[in-house]
Amino acid sequence: MDTISLDKKYIANTYARFPVEIVKGKGSLCYDETGKEYIDLATGIAVNTFGFSDEEWKSAVIAQLNAFSHTSNLYFTRPCARLAQILCDRTGMKKVFFSNSGAEANECAIKVARKYSEDKYGFGRHVIITLKNSFHGRTITTLSATGQDVFHTNFLPLTEGFRYATANDIDSVKEQIALGGVCAIMLEVVQGEGGVMPLDKKFLEDVYSICKEQDILLICDEVQTGNGRCGKLYAYQNYEILPDIVSTAKGLAGGLPMGATMLGEKVENTLTISSHGSTFGGNPVCAAGAISVIERIDDKLLQEVNEKSQFIINKLKNAKGVKSVSGLGLMLGIETEKDASEVIKACQDNGVLVIKAKNKVRLLPALNIPISLLEKAIDVLISAL
Repeated sequence: MDTISLDKKYIANTYARFPVEIVKGKGSLCYDETGKEYIDLATGIAVNTFGFSDEEWKSAVIAQLNAFSHTSNLYFTRPCARLAQILCDRTGMKKVFFSNSGAEANECAIKVARKYSEDKYGFGRHVIITLKNSFHGRTITTLSATGQDVFHTNFLPLTEGFRYATANDIDSVKEQIALGGVCAIMLEVVQGEGGVMPLDKKFLEDVYSICKEQDILLICDEVQTGNGRCGKLYAYQNYEILPDIVSTAKGLAGGLPMGATMLGEKVENTLTISSHGSTFGGNPVCAAGAISVIERIDDKLLQEVNEKSQFIINKLKNAKGVKSVSGLGLMLGIETEKDASEVIKACQDNGVLVIKAKNKVRLLPALNIPISLLEKAIDVLISAL
């Protein structure tokens, strides 16, 4: 049986896959089973930070594989400790808990917020406010945190203790706080699955002020926006805010499964022995890959990310078939006159891989994509539009 037939027979039918089998890739180019070449502007949904089979990343991963691939968290490992140090040095956070995915990183953030509040104020102050149109994961609790009813269908009852405010409406946030029992506000600086919608600067800063005044923890979900994607190491760093908790995953380990929950000063000691855990969290191979990624996201690369972002926006903002362009850095959404699925198919037919976010075409190229490839891919996209 061919791969597509095997997949349809044996893999749970949860993905509306494109009829493309990727067999190899290098940098921002990949190839299907027929040998057809594609320019990848999706990077596994913001995962392949430096594209496919990056040499420096591969060397770091292979070196760790040759040393040892795994041991439990009952023992110390250098890659795990070193990665935590780098993340704290780059963010101002104080401690890190490692897991395997964005959903797990957000689960940890939720647990920390509730434990912090119960430790300090007692039981009952456990509500977390999230925003309508948000997306925080697919576990039952992170689905509950997600402010989109479409993701809740068929999975009721959800975990209680979440309320939803309207994005960019500070009065809506205040109304939810006034109902009482709030321990945290959790938000994405750019709502990715919600259509690549950035939050307003004033709204973010107002939320931050309220959190500081009322000892409400601010959680920034940087699962998709983080690790250089939005022009800073983490998207919140584009604004005058400092979260209490930051969750991330996707591009962190450049293609290996790794999540991280970074804890600020207020909550650095909230997690205690046996209060949380993960068998694979901080896996040394994943951590070695992540060190290779994070150490290379420097000011020069971030400047290039912003320059490439502006290049794409300038090319698209007046292009025929474009209604609007939204996003931050190399996380962009294009509202199209044609159905987005038609545009995506036309791009794919002509050797460019792009994906969807709600009704938009979404672009998430590798941070180091060569400008020549980016120009070629955007020309294909404009033709498809």
